[in-house]
Amino acid sequence: MTTHALITGGAGFIGSHIAQCLITEGHVDNVVLLDHFGRYTDSARPGFTDYRSLRLKPVEDRVIVERGEPKFGALLVRLLNRYRPKYIFHLAALPLAKPNNLNVEEAREGSVDATGSLLEMINELSQINGYHPERFIYASSSMVYGDFVTDPATEEHPTNPKEVYGTMKLGGEIVTRGLGNFFNIPFSIVRPSAVYGPTDMNRRVSQIFIEKALRGEKLNVQGAQEALDFTYIKDIAKGFVLAATRPKGAGETFNITAGHAATLLDFVKCIQEHVPGVKYEITERDAFRPKRGTLSIEKARKLIGYEPQYTLSKGVAEYVAFMREHLLLPAEH
Repeated sequence: MTTHALITGGAGFIGSHIAQCLITEGHVDNVVLLDHFGRYTDSARPGFTDYRSLRLKPVEDRVIVERGEPKFGALLVRLLNRYRPKYIFHLAALPLAKPNNLNVEEAREGSVDATGSLLEMINELSQINGYHPERFIYASSSMVYGDFVTDPATEEHPTNPKEVYGTMKLGGEIVTRGLGNFFNIPFSIVRPSAVYGPTDMNRRVSQIFIEKALRGEKLNVQGAQEALDFTYIKDIAKGFVLAATRPKGAGETFNITAGHAATLLDFVKCIQEHVPGVKYEITERDAFRPKRGTLSIEKARKLIGYEPQYTLSKGVAEYVAFMREHLLLPAEH
């Protein structure tokens, strides 16, 4: 019998890398990607490069793409009945904390409403035909913590988000835990942090810094000592897969990060190792951002065997190499 995983938001940055990890490690035969192919940043800006065609090339023959959103109930029923996915990864939501024109309704729709609908639909099908996934994995965020009051922050750190994105991600966690327990659906919750790496195109600070460096533009470092637990995309994907496939991941919440914070200036210095002559200026930190730092990954190490493979230096090196090959640069470069 052919086994499947379903990833909502599966054509996105993290979802596509989870698909690669699932297939290359042999956890399933095929991966179904549900995605509406929307964009959350300005595609009309000069130099924009769309990397989506590269995200699934290594496994494209094992990927089934379905266009749509989790809020479409009839579509969900059809997909769950047709593929009966062994694992469901729910990533369909706003992919970054500060998109243009952010509004509460849009942020709530993916993180809260769609999460509840998915879990309820799984329960309904369980009653009708006995379908039951081995694990439902909800993608949360380290932004649920708000300002860190301890460093490192464990999963027991107070959750006190200070903006829309983190608030709705926390709402989705509550829905996942409450309905997962109520409907007896095994679940795991994953909190990533400051993800970076090849094919990102949502204008995170890591992408902005490397693009500007390669184009010879000055970098604006908002708060030189601003510390983030930068986590390479392949480590993030591996952590999600471990949370889904390891028995001790059921019912748990995990920080999936590098387990070591670095400053924005540290990130710039890693870029300078590969792009000579990078210029930057230091300005005040973005007050919108919670004050963060290192997230503890000891729980993930102990229960699911998670161990990040990428240092910041190694991750930046791989990311810069990718951008050199694929970024649209001015003719003089």
